[in-house]
Amino acid sequence: MEILGGPLFAVAGAGESHGPAITTIVFGCPPGLELARSDIQAYLDRRRPGSNKHGTPRREQDRVALLSGLYSEDHDTLLAGGEIVTVLDGVEARAAGYERGFTTGEPIAAIVLSTSQRSDDYRQFSGPTGEVRPGHTDLVKHHKSRGFVDVRGGGRSSYRSTISDVIGGSIARRYLAHTFGTAIFSSICQVGPLQSTLSLAHYLEELAAAHPHGIPAATLAEVDERLAAAEIHTLDAGFAQAAGQLIKETRIQGDSLGAAVEVVAVNVPALVGEPLYQSLKVRLMGALGGLNAVQSCEIGAGADVVRRTGSANNDPIRAHGYVRNSHGGLLGGITTGMPLVCRVGFKPTSTIVKPQQSVRKNLEEIEFLLKKGRHDPCVGVRAGVTLESRLAIELMNAVLMHQATRVDPAHFTLFTRNPA
Repeated sequence: MEILGGPLFAVAGAGESHGPAITTIVFGCPPGLELARSDIQAYLDRRRPGSNKHGTPRREQDRVALLSGLYSEDHDTLLAGGEIVTVLDGVEARAAGYERGFTTGEPIAAIVLSTSQRSDDYRQFSGPTGEVRPGHTDLVKHHKSRGFVDVRGGGRSSYRSTISDVIGGSIARRYLAHTFGTAIFSSICQVGPLQSTLSLAHYLEELAAAHPHGIPAATLAEVDERLAAAEIHTLDAGFAQAAGQLIKETRIQGDSLGAAVEVVAVNVPALVGEPLYQSLKVRLMGALGGLNAVQSCEIGAGADVVRRTGSANNDPIRAHGYVRNSHGGLLGGITTGMPLVCRVGFKPTSTIVKPQQSVRKNLEEIEFLLKKGRHDPCVGVRAGVTLESRLAIELMNAVLMHQATRVDPAHFTLFTRNPA
């Protein structure tokens, strides 16, 4: 069973790339958080196919319908979330989805329909003599499932499955922002050989140093606007333009590119996370490093620390806090309150047009040539919002785990002890 996060805040998803829908259940959101469908839709709009000209040409609207876990005594507002219609066995049924309400503490269920499938494009990969894309899951998924695998669009291994990550992450980040003022950003910092000259981590660390009591919401909104304004989601507009041109040229050549993405959380609560097996470092490296096509995940200064001495790498501490952030906001798997910094590396998209050596699923050797399909030439371009979401989910779970060790008897009283 696959669950993202947990045990206290967790996300479960179901649905294949070319199935009728992606369904999501989010467990563990505390009651009383005001949540609107638009809070979730904004992040799904960043994730959806067609949202960036350098991504896949597949077009999906990806409108989310909320089915449970919210309530408001204003039923008109609660039930303004659009009409959900099914026609089964000739019988039509209609129900209103949720638009805005307060979380009840019960599971929050959501559904996103899929409306742009070209399933015939994947017949090349069907059956025991189906062809195998080098670098893809075709071969291992076929044999793991004993041949009972959905090959359309990659099935469950498709990037489309990350809809559930984004839904769960949008709820987590809403809670973290409301409670702590936490904000989470990402910036593409490398595409192929091109590297950005601006670091999101350094930029946000400077803002954090200038605002020791928390970066104001207005300043965070300006950062968000700057990231969204570039040709690809990055702090460096000049780099974005050059990277966009490189992606375009690579697509024309029938090839693909890798990418690296910085993910940074600011206004992070200190002291959350565990010291060993439930270390937040372990959880983040697993959650971010386990995303489709990711090959590396670094925390803080990452691999650069290998070349340093201890005296150069240790972050000085004063009474007001840490002076630097080589540790990336985590020591011993526990947050320090400094910006939480990760850097994630993506491999080039596996599905490309160029001829390659491969096999059929029965291991007959072939010269592989892709016949049809719509694919990202650089999957890292759309990945930032999913990385942000996964970080939010793990941080949210760590916050609830931390709170679980601080039991207050006053919170366990139903009736007054001294009747009138």
